[in-house]
Amino acid sequence: MGEGYLATPAVFLVQVIFGLYATLVVLRFLLQLTRADFYNPVSQLIVKATKPLLNPLRRIIPGTGGMDIASLVLAWLVLTIEQLLILGIAGAGFQPVAAMLLAIPELITLIINIFIFAILIQVVISWISPGTYNPALSLISTLTEPLLGPVRRRMPDLGGFDLSPMVVIVGLVVLQMLLIPPIKGLISHLV
Repeated sequence: MGEGYLATPAVFLVQVIFGLYATLVVLRFLLQLTRADFYNPVSQLIVKATKPLLNPLRRIIPGTGGMDIASLVLAWLVLTIEQLLILGIAGAGFQPVAAMLLAIPELITLIINIFIFAILIQVVISWISPGTYNPALSLISTLTEPLLGPVRRRMPDLGGFDLSPMVVIVGLVVLQMLLIPPIKGLISHLV
């Protein structure tokens, strides 16, 4: 059993732990941006989980134009540490600049994936249990409405079928395909 045998589970654990925390921080940013209900139990969970690292950072990095820039910076820092650990596990050594750059497309991908999964969850729940209230569904609706609402208003009436989730998901996937490869290509030339 060599080093490679343990590397794969180690990378997986690093991705799960750091990815989960980065997701919570990005959710906090997005929920503040969409003015979600702060008193929602899920919001409170996200606030409590991110508060210990975010509050000290907010003293250094103020918000701008109603956006919590400190949350984005924290998510980027968490993903930078994740990339640094993955590079170390892969045997690439200590490369902080490479990790900082690699964290940028990871952050963009995370933001896009949060919207894609939120829309998918909302669609599935609307099929299984339409009209029921759940605090998590309330937040998901608040999060996705800025993307779904404008598309829904421009879609023709299809007799009760709402295709806006499909249109937005396709748009997000295409955006991800257009953004991430060029950014990763640029980063590979820089490091």
